[in-house]
Order: sequence, then C-alpha cells, then structure tokens
Amino acid sequence: MAVREIVTVGAPVLRQKAKKVTSFGETTEKLVQDMLDSMRAANGLGLAAPQIGVPLRVIVVEMPENDEKPHSGERYVLCNPKIVRASKDLEEGEEGCLSVPGMIGEVVRATAVTVKGATPRGKRVRHKARGLLARAFQHEIDHLNGVLFLDRVESSEKLHRIVPPEEGEGKRDAALTW
Repeated sequence: MAVREIVTVGAPVLRQKAKKVTSFGETTEKLVQDMLDSMRAANGLGLAAPQIGVPLRVIVVEMPENDEKPHSGERYVLCNPKIVRASKDLEEGEEGCLSVPGMIGEVVRATAVTVKGATPRGKRVRHKARGLLARAFQHEIDHLNGVLFLDRVESSEKLHRIVPPEEGEGKRDAALTW
C-alpha cells in the first residue's frame, strides 16, 4: 500500500482525542495496511492512526519475533480499542515513540490488560495481554486520547536522549518504539 509520514511532537493531531471508527470495510483495511507499512518502515512496534495524521481510533501492534517471549511475532489490529481491565500490578519500563524521535523515558504501566475493540471489518474482538504487549496496547491507546509517553514520565531524570551511534561514545541502545 503506502508508507505515510509519521507526524511528530507539535502536530495538533497528536494532542486531540481521536474519533470513533463508524465505517468498517475496505477504507479501514487500507488505512490499517498503510499504518503497518509505515510502522515497519520506521522499525516500530506499534502505531496509532493519529501518528500518521488520521484522527481515528485505530491501532496496530506487531510483536518482535522471539521464541522465548509470549505473543512472539503476533500482529494486532484494533478499531475503537478500549482497556476494560488493568492489573493493579504496575511496572516501570523504558518506552520510546516514533512521534517523539530521539527520546526514551521510564513509564509506569499496568503489567496486564484486557482490551476490547473491533477488526477493520467490524467483528468484535478481545485480547488479554501481559508484559510488552500490555505496555504497547496502553501506549497506543494513549495516542488515541491525545496522550504521549512524555506525559507519563514522572520526572525529567527519567527522560533520556538517544544518541545515534555515529555521535560517539556513551551511546544508549535504541528502545522499542511505538
């Protein structure tokens, strides 16, 4: 399909609450394919429609291949996703974002969530997620509500600039980005 430009901090669409998907089918499927193509081209783990300038409640998440991890290699596409249950157990973890290039931060999230939504064809779905997948769902659903991971970083000491390898020593490993 098409790789679309990923909008970055400062774009108004990233701070708006996205609109509910009301029309399912071919148009929504094309949007999802563009989102997947754009996410993969940017080496991301997930993407929300507002990140490509589309103010609709659609997210995609594609887990990295790793036989030792749950949900390895699985792809999730949700229209109108909603967290219906979140664990009381919280965990701080490193997050990055394709719309906030060059930055990573420590964010506290629920360790497990149950998310409901619909497929691009309108079929209702529900997913239970733990660990990285739960974190990714929470991160992407935040985008649909105009919230960036920067808003969830508790202090400036927990926000770090990613130094590209060509800039020399003291570099950080790139974090998974959503």
